[in-house]
Amino acid sequence: MNILQMLEELRSEHQQIEEAILVIERLAGGTGRRRGRPPKWMSKATPVDTTEAQPKKKRFVSLAARKRMAAAQKKRWAASKTKAKAATA
Repeated sequence: MNILQMLEELRSEHQQIEEAILVIERLAGGTGRRRGRPPKWMSKATPVDTTEAQPKKKRFVSLAARKRMAAAQKKRWAASKTKAKAATA
Protein backbone atom coordinates (compact mmCIF):
# COMPACT_ATOMS: atom_id res chain seq x y z
CA MET A 1 0.00 0.00 0.00
CA ASN A 2 1.27 3.43 -0.88
CA ILE A 3 2.09 5.80 2.00
CA LEU A 4 0.32 8.70 0.31
CA GLN A 5 -2.82 6.60 -0.06
CA MET A 6 -2.62 5.60 3.60
CA LEU A 7 -2.34 9.27 4.60
CA GLU A 8 -5.35 10.14 2.46
CA GLU A 9 -7.44 7.41 4.11
CA LEU A 10 -6.36 8.52 7.57
CA ARG A 11 -7.29 12.12 6.79
CA SER A 12 -10.73 11.08 5.55
CA GLU A 13 -11.28 8.99 8.71
CA HIS A 14 -10.14 11.96 10.80
CA GLN A 15 -12.65 14.20 9.06
CA GLN A 16 -15.47 11.67 9.63
CA ILE A 17 -14.57 11.41 13.31
CA GLU A 18 -14.55 15.21 13.68
CA GLU A 19 -18.01 15.40 12.07
CA ALA A 20 -19.30 12.69 14.41
CA ILE A 21 -17.93 14.57 17.41
CA LEU A 22 -19.68 17.76 16.29
CA VAL A 23 -22.99 15.93 15.89
CA ILE A 24 -22.71 14.37 19.35
CA GLU A 25 -21.79 17.72 20.91
CA ARG A 26 -24.85 19.30 19.32
CA LEU A 27 -27.04 16.50 20.63
CA ALA A 28 -25.56 16.86 24.09
CA GLY A 29 -26.09 20.61 23.99
CA GLY A 30 -29.81 20.20 23.40
CA THR A 31 -32.01 23.12 22.49
CA GLY A 32 -31.71 26.36 24.37
CA ARG A 33 -29.83 27.03 27.54
CA ARG A 34 -29.61 24.53 30.36
CA ARG A 35 -29.86 25.42 33.99
CA GLY A 36 -27.56 23.93 36.57
CA ARG A 37 -24.46 21.84 36.42
CA PRO A 38 -23.92 19.69 33.32
CA PRO A 39 -23.95 15.93 33.76
CA LYS A 40 -20.66 14.19 34.42
CA TRP A 41 -20.70 12.43 31.05
CA MET A 42 -20.66 15.78 29.25
CA SER A 43 -17.44 16.91 30.89
CA LYS A 44 -14.14 16.25 29.18
CA ALA A 45 -12.74 12.79 29.65
CA THR A 46 -9.61 12.70 31.78
CA PRO A 47 -7.18 9.84 32.12
CA VAL A 48 -7.97 7.63 35.07
CA ASP A 49 -5.41 7.80 37.83
CA THR A 50 -4.90 4.50 39.64
CA THR A 51 -4.87 6.20 43.04
CA GLU A 52 -8.28 7.78 42.43
CA ALA A 53 -9.76 4.53 41.13
CA GLN A 54 -9.41 2.91 44.54
CA PRO A 55 -12.32 3.48 46.94
CA LYS A 56 -11.60 6.13 49.52
CA LYS A 57 -11.50 5.16 53.16
CA LYS A 58 -14.46 6.26 55.24
CA ARG A 59 -13.54 8.93 57.75
CA PHE A 60 -14.16 8.15 61.38
CA VAL A 61 -15.20 10.86 63.82
CA SER A 62 -15.04 9.97 67.46
CA LEU A 63 -17.89 10.59 69.87
CA ALA A 64 -15.90 13.26 71.72
CA ALA A 65 -15.16 15.07 68.46
CA ARG A 66 -18.85 14.99 67.51
CA LYS A 67 -19.76 16.51 70.88
CA ARG A 68 -17.19 19.29 70.39
CA MET A 69 -18.54 19.99 66.90
CA ALA A 70 -22.12 20.11 68.20
CA ALA A 71 -21.16 22.49 71.00
CA ALA A 72 -19.32 24.76 68.58
CA GLN A 73 -22.28 24.80 66.18
CA LYS A 74 -24.68 25.66 69.04
CA LYS A 75 -22.37 28.50 70.01
CA ARG A 76 -22.34 29.80 66.40
CA TRP A 77 -26.14 29.65 66.19
CA ALA A 78 -26.51 31.46 69.51
CA ALA A 79 -24.16 34.20 68.31
CA SER A 80 -26.05 34.61 65.04
CA LYS A 81 -29.40 34.79 66.87
CA THR A 82 -28.18 37.50 69.23
CA LYS A 83 -26.74 39.40 66.28
CA ALA A 84 -30.08 39.15 64.44
CA LYS A 85 -31.97 40.39 67.53
CA ALA A 86 -29.62 43.34 67.87
CA ALA A 87 -30.09 44.25 64.19
CA THR A 88 -33.91 44.21 64.44
CA ALA A 89 -34.07 46.15 67.69
